Amino acid sequence: MRGVTAARKARREPAPKQLPLVGAHVSIAGGVDLAPARAVAIGANVLQIFTKTPNQWREPVISAGQAAAFRAALRASGMQFAAAHDSYLINLASPDRALRTRSVASFIAELRRCDALGLDALCSHPGNFMDDRERGLARNADAIAEALDAVPTRTRLLLELTAGQGTVLGSTFDEMAGLIARVPAPLRRRVGVCFDTAHVFAAGYDLVGDYDGVWRQFARTIGYRRLGMIHINDSQAPLGSRRDRHEVIGKGAMGTEPFRRIMNDPQLARIPKILETPKGENDLNDRRTLRLLRRFAAG
Repeated sequence: MRGVTAARKARREPAPKQLPLVGAHVSIAGGVDLAPARAVAIGANVLQIFTKTPNQWREPVISAGQAAAFRAALRASGMQFAAAHDSYLINLASPDRALRTRSVASFIAELRRCDALGLDALCSHPGNFMDDRERGLARNADAIAEALDAVPTRTRLLLELTAGQGTVLGSTFDEMAGLIARVPAPLRRRVGVCFDTAHVFAAGYDLVGDYDGVWRQFARTIGYRRLGMIHINDSQAPLGSRRDRHEVIGKGAMGTEPFRRIMNDPQLARIPKILETPKGENDLNDRRTLRLLRRFAAG
């Protein structure tokens, strides 16, 4: 009888609240296997890294030993999600044949490193079309398909919503949905979206004044099933400025309220949230901001 009573009591008690999935981009200086411990040190349970120097074309190969060391460190750290961001030099939409060829090769190398490390996702900015937007979208989708076909990895590709500066693609929900739709269906299931709060705000989506409306539009156009990660950044630049300028949460044009909403939004509860804001000395800003985000989630 006591067992039945205990079971009934257990059913009435709410399940323990899960810890929010929050972290930051961390350095791989000294070896990629050192990154998980750096994430732990700032209070993170998810992380993002570069797998190479992002402003160089040189493509390092991850050795079996390096991959094993990273995977072991990742397991020991308790990280619940691990992603990489690709090189800043890659432009999969370029009309320049040589640059596009080099970009596709680099992107394939990025996917192979992610596969070797066992990463959950690779975050990538859509390219710059340079000449004609429609042709740029077609080139971008073709390059994505070529790379995904070459590397049949479990690592999910997350295309990052952009601020809309210059000829960059992917700054509107409609355009991002259209880009993904151009990827052949068998490969499209491996493609999702990274929602960068600073980029989206700079692109004209008012997360401060119309939080619910922005997310309703996202749900209708792209869909939550595509949402794989949030870059949780304040913006130095004002709404609709189309300038990509990240700021520490609460010190930029967005303030703290949209981030409080994000941390308490049930639709976003299990979406990894990664800081890409100025770190400060000894990563002090990351430590403080992650504590702030956890306080928001705790209510």
